[in-house]
Amino acid sequence: MADQSTLYETEFQLGQDNLRRWGMDVHHPVFWISSGLVLLFVIGVLIAPEAAKGAFDGAKWWSIGAFDWLFMLGGNIFVVFCLLLIVLPVGKIRLGGADAKPEFSTISWFAMLFAAGMGIGLMFWSVAEPTAYFTGWYKTPLGVEANSPEAARMAMSATMFHWGLHPWAIYAVVALSLAFFSYNKGLPLTIRSAFYPLIKDHSWGPFGHLIDTVAVLATLFGLATSLGFGAQQASAGLSFLFGFDAGINTQIAIIVVVTAIALISVLRGLDGGVKILSNVNMTIAAVLLVFVLLAGPTAVIFSTMGTTMVGYLENILAYSNWVGRDDEAWMQGWTVFYWAWWISWSPFVGMFIARVSKGRTVREFIVAVLLIPTLVTLVWMSVFGGSALDQIQSSIGALANGLDKVELAMFQMLENLPLATITSAIGILLVLVFFITSSDSGSLVIDAITAGGKVDAPAVQRIFWVVIEGVVAAVLLFGGGADALTALQAAAITVGLPFTVVLIAMCLCLYMGLSHERKYVET
Repeated sequence: MADQSTLYETEFQLGQDNLRRWGMDVHHPVFWISSGLVLLFVIGVLIAPEAAKGAFDGAKWWSIGAFDWLFMLGGNIFVVFCLLLIVLPVGKIRLGGADAKPEFSTISWFAMLFAAGMGIGLMFWSVAEPTAYFTGWYKTPLGVEANSPEAARMAMSATMFHWGLHPWAIYAVVALSLAFFSYNKGLPLTIRSAFYPLIKDHSWGPFGHLIDTVAVLATLFGLATSLGFGAQQASAGLSFLFGFDAGINTQIAIIVVVTAIALISVLRGLDGGVKILSNVNMTIAAVLLVFVLLAGPTAVIFSTMGTTMVGYLENILAYSNWVGRDDEAWMQGWTVFYWAWWISWSPFVGMFIARVSKGRTVREFIVAVLLIPTLVTLVWMSVFGGSALDQIQSSIGALANGLDKVELAMFQMLENLPLATITSAIGILLVLVFFITSSDSGSLVIDAITAGGKVDAPAVQRIFWVVIEGVVAAVLLFGGGADALTALQAAAITVGLPFTVVLIAMCLCLYMGLSHERKYVET
């Protein structure tokens, strides 16, 4: 690679593209194109929600069916690449330079990256997913017989596979790429910067605009989808606990409340908003975890942790393989779907993690973003999923009759433990706060991308994106219901196909950059 001064020292010459109106400082092509496409999408879905659902579902399943090999291969590449970074000499490189110091304590840092990464998903699926696999609700992993002892073991290891190394490796690749090129090479904190080693100044042209625009759409669609489905889950929980009407009015009210709190949080910034909420949320989650561990089948749970870890390691190669699978329908319906979803979320989560990770070494970063979350996930899934499977096998509670509504699975499991009303209320609170932190951090990310990589854009822009997320979710939910949200989710997942190629290219660019940095520092 050429000398650092000639290869990397370049200004982000987009000043002429900035529009300063209404107190806003935006990057013209990305901001306006993204906003226009979002508006067109919402109008189209509202006009014909069923047709939109059919069209985007078709695109989603075509992507998953025709390119399952690419999603699976890409997921494996990301895991191997991240593990290599831990042991290679480049692991000693510090994000921001040798003298850089972390902006946040280790606990706050981890709380923020975990809450943004998949905290809400763990609340939603930690009971529903193992239950679905065990009972054969939609196929079983590796073709095991449903409701058998082997199915219970496979249910936990398959769940762990979907929430373990692979998704966190996807996030780590994007996050580390953005953090390195921003903090070590002085490039804007935006997705296009990660491709500078390959395409040089073309990063600032149409190709860069395209990458950033797709990243904005994927982030906004993913957040709005989660907010809409989360409102449905929270309203179902309130109905289950207190008999509230779970209809559209309650769901819209939940979206309004979440958006309002997220708005306050985003105006307070990272230190006064996201960090505080993330710390509070992780503390409450830890309390709920310990309670279920002690009040539930404690011995079974500890046993489940061991068998889940062993099963995960034993079957990780089988789960990662896409050739000659007897359970192809399960693989495509679950694993490939998940990989596409994680990849579509990677610009948002990766960029947010990058934003809060300055001062960490590459090795420290990978351990904290890849290995520690995997271990935390193992414990969480074993506690909640293990308790649920024990109730099913012991014919206790509603779950023993089969999985009816996935949004109620967590509450149905807690119903059979002491203090069920209190713990279920805590569960609803966790769901809502996880959504607030996701909305908050997502708005900061979209704002940075649409401002050309600035992390200190005017407050009015952060307000704009927080409100847009809530409005998109509420309008689609009100005007198109489940069909509109499903169309939005399908659109976000379809974006995962081209972004898989983007992430593979990111691995190459990141390694080129890290190798050059190591030689530059050593000389």
